[in-house]
Amino acid sequence: MTGFPADSPLVDEICASPNFNDRRMAGGPSMLILHYTGMGTGEGAVRWLADPASEVSCHYVVHEDGRVVQMVPEQHRAWHAGQGSWQGVCDINSLSVGIEIVNAGHAGGYPDFPEGQITKVMRLSAEIVARHRIAPERVLGHSDVAPARKQDPGEKFPWERLAAAGIGHFVSSAPMEAGPCLSPGDGGDAVLRWQRDLASYGYELSPTGDFDEATRFATIAFQRHFRPACVDGVADLSTVRTLKRLRQALVDRGARSLVS
Repeated sequence: MTGFPADSPLVDEICASPNFNDRRMAGGPSMLILHYTGMGTGEGAVRWLADPASEVSCHYVVHEDGRVVQMVPEQHRAWHAGQGSWQGVCDINSLSVGIEIVNAGHAGGYPDFPEGQITKVMRLSAEIVARHRIAPERVLGHSDVAPARKQDPGEKFPWERLAAAGIGHFVSSAPMEAGPCLSPGDGGDAVLRWQRDLASYGYELSPTGDFDEATRFATIAFQRHFRPACVDGVADLSTVRTLKRLRQALVDRGARSLVS
């Protein structure tokens, strides 16, 4: 594939990647996955994503200055999510559109996302969500679908702003306060309930009643997205109550749609 028509008028450049194949599930994409590149430069990231040897790609790259590069048509399966799961489904690439946001990431000092970049990510995401009728709760970060492997786009990413613009599912975090918490090494019914709640929302987690490494990683991923004030892998009152708020908001939205 040497070139193709852009799927969005926001695209400034086509840089076709050979790293794609056909989607393995019918119906088109139903998820939007946001990443950061985790590399020193955007140009380097684009070269890597277009290199057959890398065996990775994405649909879009958004540079720091807001320039948008499309690398794979949305109709195809880009190789951006790797091994992961959401709501029990493992082939995230077949279900999703992937946007890579140029940022050096945690290993590179994790700089702030520039305003122009975020504005363009929001506009592009809004288009994709509308085009494919992607549900708000299926706009996710790479760390959500691969908690043990990934940190991106991380706790600095403005998920709340996206949700306010109609992109993604978000609620205000419950206040931080002292009280009982669950942490690695704990066990029992409270841990089992926390694991079940995380798994019910979508995180890949087997409820065992033991606060193991998988639970810690899923808790960290949840905090990065929904309770970024403190990302420590401890299920404190704020973290637990924020998840309850999220789940209740989905129930309330479903009830409103039935009434209307």
